[in-house]
Amino acid sequence: MAPRFIIVTGLSGAGRSEAIRAFEDLGYFCVDNLPPSLTPKFVELVQRSPDIHGAAMGMDIRGGRFFSELGLLLDEFKAAGIQYHMVFLEAEEETLIHRYKLSRRRHPLENGLRLVEALRQERSALEELRGRADMVIDTTDLSPVALRQRLGEAFRLVETAPFQVRLVSFGFKHGLPKDADLVFDVRFLPNPHYITRLRPLTGHHPDVEAYVMGFPVSRETLVRLESLVDFLIPHFKAEGKPTVTIAVGCTGGQHRSVVFANRLADHLKGCGETVWIEHRDVSPRATEGL
Repeated sequence: MAPRFIIVTGLSGAGRSEAIRAFEDLGYFCVDNLPPSLTPKFVELVQRSPDIHGAAMGMDIRGGRFFSELGLLLDEFKAAGIQYHMVFLEAEEETLIHRYKLSRRRHPLENGLRLVEALRQERSALEELRGRADMVIDTTDLSPVALRQRLGEAFRLVETAPFQVRLVSFGFKHGLPKDADLVFDVRFLPNPHYITRLRPLTGHHPDVEAYVMGFPVSRETLVRLESLVDFLIPHFKAEGKPTVTIAVGCTGGQHRSVVFANRLADHLKGCGETVWIEHRDVSPRATEGL
């Protein structure tokens, strides 16, 4: 199957960088600020790479002879039978001015011009290109999440990786996982560490699991955590996150957190989620009993 090519362009400040990040999350190979003169070589490399199913190219007015070269490039694409889609991003003048003031960045055409003049000159120069676009998106009232959703609905690749839940068990005494989106603390549950025969084992051992889950507070905690996760995950998906990391911690990361991470993983797998699990602080010298 031939790779899919997307050209992302439009008014400076309208969200091109955010769109490129969205395409990256959708599984596209992306380059930004690519001069049109280099695009044919990039397209050739993509076509020769069997692992690349889509490529997105960000281009803006900083590309020097941008307009004449891009027009020729599109004509070459058409003559060569290369399928492409052009996404043109725009926004109202007042919104663009506000964004530039917040970012404190200079407009590419602002040298010698006031910002409003640079914006109007760019809009006029891009009018013909806008007319050739397959999709025009006005980002004036569009949040980054909504922009990602629009692009995902229109350009999602079949090969895009599914949403994934990453579960991590850990010990608080070794520090929090830095990439955690949610952290659950189960140190309040009865600790197998104080049971002599269970101390050298880990939460993978059926005796440790039976001990931890043998208390009503543990069973009720698991039910409530499962309910909370079931409620939250659709919202993470709606936000456009490709992965959510759920960390479960106890004191040392050997017993209670392992049991609960495993139980949550089983629950989520049963709900059809793609789950990856890591037991960060389980000692390699511990007895697994498996």
